[in-house]
Amino acid sequence: MIGVPKWVHRLLDRFGPARRLHVIAGDRLPPRMPARDLVLAVDDGEPWSIGIQCPCRCGDVIEMLVIPGARPRWDFTIDDDGRPTLSPSVWRNVGCKSHFWLRKGRVHWC
Repeated sequence: MIGVPKWVHRLLDRFGPARRLHVIAGDRLPPRMPARDLVLAVDDGEPWSIGIQCPCRCGDVIEMLVIPGARPRWDFTIDDDGRPTLSPSVWRNVGCKSHFWLRKGRVHWC
């Protein structure tokens, strides 16, 4: 959706289809990430990383560690409809500096 105003993307983030979580086996995220959905990498039965393309559409992939003891570390839950929630918020301190919450598969901008 090149050339579409940012406010349209933000409306889709809030009211469009919810993002889903795809689980993959391995110790790294795939080289090609889904446009909207999240990817959970599981190695030896243990979830270790969640990745998402930055919802601001800057093109960067955000990787968040979910393994115990990692700093920073995110917790995730999946509701009965398969929609992921992340905690705490995602706040990039480099690049586009996006700051958002992911709740029930929807991006809520800060």
